[in-house]
Amino acid sequence: MSVPRGALGIVVPLALLGSWQLLAGSGVYSEAQLPPPGEVVAAFGELAGRGELWHHLAISTQRVLIGFAFGAGGGLALGALVGLSRAANAALSPTIQALRAVPSLAWVPLLLLWLGIGETPKIVLVAIGAFFPVYSTVSAALAHVDPQLVEVGRAYGRSGVRLIGTVLFPAATPSILSGLRLGLAQGWLFLVAAELIASSMGLGFLLIDSQNTGRTDVMLLAIVLLAALGKLSDTLLGLAGWRLLAARR
Repeated sequence: MSVPRGALGIVVPLALLGSWQLLAGSGVYSEAQLPPPGEVVAAFGELAGRGELWHHLAISTQRVLIGFAFGAGGGLALGALVGLSRAANAALSPTIQALRAVPSLAWVPLLLLWLGIGETPKIVLVAIGAFFPVYSTVSAALAHVDPQLVEVGRAYGRSGVRLIGTVLFPAATPSILSGLRLGLAQGWLFLVAAELIASSMGLGFLLIDSQNTGRTDVMLLAIVLLAALGKLSDTLLGLAGWRLLAARR
């Protein structure tokens, strides 16, 4: 009897949940170090009942979506330029690859100095995180499009912008969609660093604040919510990409 693929996807989370419960009750860690799942659920109810949790969720999601939009847009534009132009590749690629190696926290003091403590530096940091995976994937995909497809396009009178729009970008679409999903995931990773910048709201703030106040249950709740939102947004983007690819067939 075959097991549906959707059911297989919940096996590991259930196993992790069971292991968490067993470890929390084993006495290896104190309750303050590792509260059981029930206490995390209770913390969820507590914060949701006060209405506080929804504000944290909304502001974090807003920061990621806006930052991702800017970062992915810049990654698409610059990745296309570098992937289609050897001169641009030679001039820009080494510098961009060097900047990619800068850790997320290293940007924080510079963004504070340049942009202050409002929403702008947080969104810019998320945009930086989203930019590099999209840029790398798009530039590589366009640079390695099958030359035979390009020749066929030219044989049918395609050149310049028409060749790019009708041959190169469609051929690279699956890789571009993968890059967008990687960029979105990286945006969520950079969110916590972004919310270190004088924040009073957001899941990153909730994570740091719970550490300072000794609320391990809230800390674990913030981690679970970050994982859930990251997975949800990735699934939605993946479905949109699947529909786009299906429409092209």
